[in-house]
Amino acid sequence: MTLDMLGCIVGLIYIYQEYKASIWLWLTGVIMPLIYMFVYYEAGLYADFGMQIYYTLAAIYGFLYWKFGRKKDEKEIPITHYPQRLILPSVLVFLGLWSVLYFVLTHATNSTVPVLDSFGNALSFIGLWALAKKYIEQWWIWIVVDIELAGLYIYKEIPFTAGLYAFYAVIAVAGYFKWRRSLPQPLRKEGSANRKDLP
Repeated sequence: MTLDMLGCIVGLIYIYQEYKASIWLWLTGVIMPLIYMFVYYEAGLYADFGMQIYYTLAAIYGFLYWKFGRKKDEKEIPITHYPQRLILPSVLVFLGLWSVLYFVLTHATNSTVPVLDSFGNALSFIGLWALAKKYIEQWWIWIVVDIELAGLYIYKEIPFTAGLYAFYAVIAVAGYFKWRRSLPQPLRKEGSANRKDLP
C-alpha cells in the first residue's frame, strides 16, 4: 500500500509535467517505473511489471529526443500531428504486441487478467512512443489506456493507482486542448479542417 501511494504521488507529478509539455517529465518517467515494478509484481500484473522496463528506456529516449532532436532554429521539439502514414503501422504494432503479451501471460504466468493486462500495456507502448515524438494525438491514446487501466486496477485492488489513472483520463482531455493551443497556427488550422471533413 505504501508503494502504491508513493507511485500515485510521483504519477501526479508526471502527469502535470506532461500537461505542461515539460522535458522533466522524462526524469520522473524514470523514477515512476522503478516504483511500479514492485507494485505490479505483488498484484500479479506481470505485463505491467515487464512494461516498466520499456517505460524506463522510453523515458531515456524521450529525454534525449526532446533535448537534442530539435532543429537548430527551434528552442524545443514542436508539438505536431500524428502522421497519417504511421497510423496503419501503429495499429499493426499494437495488435502484434497485444497478441504476444496475451500469449506470454496465458502460457508463462498465472495472470488472472491476461486480456486487459496485455491490452493496456500494448496500447501504452504506442502512446509513450507518440509522446516522445510530441504528437498531440498521444492524448487520445492515453484517454483509452487510462480508463481501461483504472478499471483493471480497481479489480486488482490497487486503489490509489486506480484513482490516479482515473484522474489521468481527466487530465488527458485537458492536456489535449492545452497542447492544441500550443500547435503552430498552420497545424491548428489543418487539424480543424480535418475534423470538418469527418462524417
